[in-house]
Amino acid sequence: MANPADVDALDFDPDDDDLMDEDAAFDVDASSHIPKLKSAITGGSFTDAPKKTKGRGFRQETDAERNIRMSARFDSLGSDGGPGPERSIEGWIILVIGVHEEAQEDDLQNAFGEFGEIKNLHLNLDRRTGFVKGYALIEYENYEEAEKAITSMDGGELLTQSVNVDWAFSKGQEVPGRDSDLVCP
Repeated sequence: MANPADVDALDFDPDDDDLMDEDAAFDVDASSHIPKLKSAITGGSFTDAPKKTKGRGFRQETDAERNIRMSARFDSLGSDGGPGPERSIEGWIILVIGVHEEAQEDDLQNAFGEFGEIKNLHLNLDRRTGFVKGYALIEYENYEEAEKAITSMDGGELLTQSVNVDWAFSKGQEVPGRDSDLVCP
């Protein structure tokens, strides 16, 4: 233990304490130093006038303005009319329904590869079980190859299970009084 004679006494004078002065100044006007919060929607503070925002949900237009904007002529896709198969952007895609739950990509590749070169094959799996969901998408480069696969395999058998094959995308029937060549930009 330290000897009481060796310990120096500290002289504390509250008037010389700097911390006391800062606390006193803070207590006088605390509200003037607090920054104002900004609104996440308007981008400004709550007391400021709302900031003008851009985007779909913030547009303030009258019905007349909207009708003028929507009455413009849209670009045409140039369809040849009538129902039938529709080409996707990359190729002709067929849908195979009734695929056995334990089928592999190789099984489909072997069965449908004889009709032409398969550009892409997609076999969806159930996340929970890991088995096939029951359908597959097969993409061919040429229309003739895809059509040959449909006619040959529709109603056929794949791994002891009957499968149905058809076009994945097809043009719908024409609706009377509706211009089907119009597409929104």
